[in-house]
Amino acid sequence: DHTPTEESKCPVDHSASLSAFLPQGPELDPHNNMPLTPEQRAHPTQQQLSTHRTVSSIPRASRYQQSECPTVDAQSDNWVYPSEQMFFNAMKRKQWAPREQDMKTVVPIHNIVNEMCWSQILEWERMHEGCLQPKLLKFEGKAKQPSPKARVRAMIGYQMPFDRHDWTVDRCGKQVRYVIDFYQGKRDPANPDKPSFFVDVRPALTVEGAWDRTRRFLGI
Repeated sequence: DHTPTEESKCPVDHSASLSAFLPQGPELDPHNNMPLTPEQRAHPTQQQLSTHRTVSSIPRASRYQQSECPTVDAQSDNWVYPSEQMFFNAMKRKQWAPREQDMKTVVPIHNIVNEMCWSQILEWERMHEGCLQPKLLKFEGKAKQPSPKARVRAMIGYQMPFDRHDWTVDRCGKQVRYVIDFYQGKRDPANPDKPSFFVDVRPALTVEGAWDRTRRFLGI
């Protein structure tokens, strides 16, 4: 029988920079800061949480072609979002105070925001026509490490982002890092309880990344 190696363990998406886990917690995958084996075990809760996981539109890099993800078609080549139970467990590990009743709202929002990020990354990737299908290799939460752009914006009076992620894309064999700042958006006066987010996605400030930013700014 085939025994999965560490390289084929299931990738699970994050929950707002879940990199600060307790030392006694489960062994983590360095590519996404989540447990190597997806945790669907229920904590003592007042209501049943779903263990269903949604397949994202984000292609996985070849490192994860033999994923162990439960409840997902073995042929899927995309990243898989955490279930309500997994998201709740992740927040508990970080010593937050999640509420079971919020998971039905929080998890879909989390997934939508990730899809927004990937959509904007693809806009940048279209500048590189030689690769028809870029894929996400890994991501990392850096909420406590504001990007240079975020710090400059704060100095001139703009709000700081509430979170930061770095996503590494496999551009047909070449690793390219993107920086993503997450901001609170403007509330809709007609629906003030509706969440509003703004994501600032751009290539990291490498030589190539700076050139891509310049090309977009100049429209070339």
